[in-house]
Amino acid sequence: MMPVVQAFNRSVIAEIALDDAQALEIKLASALRMTRDRDAWLKPHQRSAILLRTAGLLETRQAHFATLIAMEGGKPIADAAVEVLRAIDGLRNAADELRHFAGREIPMGLTSASEGRWAFTTKEPIGVVAAISAFNHPLNLIVHQVAPAVAVGCPVIIKPATATPLSCLELVALFREAGLDEPWCQTFVTDDNALAERLATDPRVSFLSFIGSARVGWQLRSKLPPGTRCALEHGGAAPVIVDRSANLDKIIKPIAKGGYYHAGQVCVSTQRIFVHTDILADFVDKFATHVQSLRVGDPLLPETEVGPLITAREADRVTSWIGEAASAGARVIGGGSLSETTLIPAILLDPPGDVKLSQLEVFGPVTCVYGFQEIGQAIETANSLPFAFQASVFSTDIGPAMQAAHRLDASAVMINDHTAFRTDWMPFAGRRQSGYGIGGIPWSMREMSQDKMIVLMHDD
Repeated sequence: MMPVVQAFNRSVIAEIALDDAQALEIKLASALRMTRDRDAWLKPHQRSAILLRTAGLLETRQAHFATLIAMEGGKPIADAAVEVLRAIDGLRNAADELRHFAGREIPMGLTSASEGRWAFTTKEPIGVVAAISAFNHPLNLIVHQVAPAVAVGCPVIIKPATATPLSCLELVALFREAGLDEPWCQTFVTDDNALAERLATDPRVSFLSFIGSARVGWQLRSKLPPGTRCALEHGGAAPVIVDRSANLDKIIKPIAKGGYYHAGQVCVSTQRIFVHTDILADFVDKFATHVQSLRVGDPLLPETEVGPLITAREADRVTSWIGEAASAGARVIGGGSLSETTLIPAILLDPPGDVKLSQLEVFGPVTCVYGFQEIGQAIETANSLPFAFQASVFSTDIGPAMQAAHRLDASAVMINDHTAFRTDWMPFAGRRQSGYGIGGIPWSMREMSQDKMIVLMHDD
């Protein structure tokens, strides 16, 4: 049995059984049988109905799931409630997408050799999906990996993060209650990395959906058997550029939200803030005042805005990174510990470019502020890391805004909004070391399906 503890106070919430190698074999064999038995494939209307019923069931249990997210993951209860709403919408989004999830006609008759033919494509499920998820959105990430698979008709085996398995287990139970037979959606709970790797790299798996660290994700991709496709979602050190025309009174709150939402444990959290030197002093004063006013503590309290990190080890790591930057000359505003897992938000001014906080994803409640005189210089520094995910620019002048939007190396650039903005139907993808493939529910449905072309010769 494995204990699941609260992120904030480390008290035990539940103890759950772990799966072993034999269980994995049974699950993989069961999923493969569903893929091979085309007569057993669920029709689109059946899949849509199951997704909508699951959404309805989740809607009736919003408070329960929000509390579960806050307990096991440490996300403040107000933000956890929003995560549940997003999960409900995500399930409905997957069902809605089926209304126009289809192939297309391929033109024929364009040459004499193609006369007398009618060609079109259809969509088919790619096969068994293995999904390995992360702790930071323990319900909504599961929805993003499971709902597309269910929608397109792929059997899916989902492995939740060991720190946050409860939301996953209860969501899959809702799918069962909604009428989805077990082989179509199975959980695999293990703290054995070798078993998790075996799930990801088994030749019976046609698609791997991985959300987690770049080190693990790229390693798994290198071990996939021939023909297995994948999507990897990692993270980065998201940059924000603050032009001198920016309205400081309007931008402080969204930038702070981007940096300290869920204690910075988001793959597109604002981390590196480049501010024009003309407004740097005013920005730092206003930003520090706001960040120091954020309420830190127990995620179950409705007033809490910043909760704990997922483990004490992560809190120690973030603290050590702050210490390294401070020793190298960075000025630290705020910081400190409230408990073994809960850190007080910190701002670091001008940390050197070679310290960890300037080079790597911190995944904690820390932002770094740097001054610049020329926007091209800020863009060059922002683009200098091997990560490229989402970025932001704040400006009331269209020129600098569009220059940054055009030149920032990012899959998405937010203008006058923080880097962590996301809707669940938009494409969500890291570039370079930040990921591979495209997330977002409609986009994942495309990744988990494959086109089949049918060519009909006729006498007309």
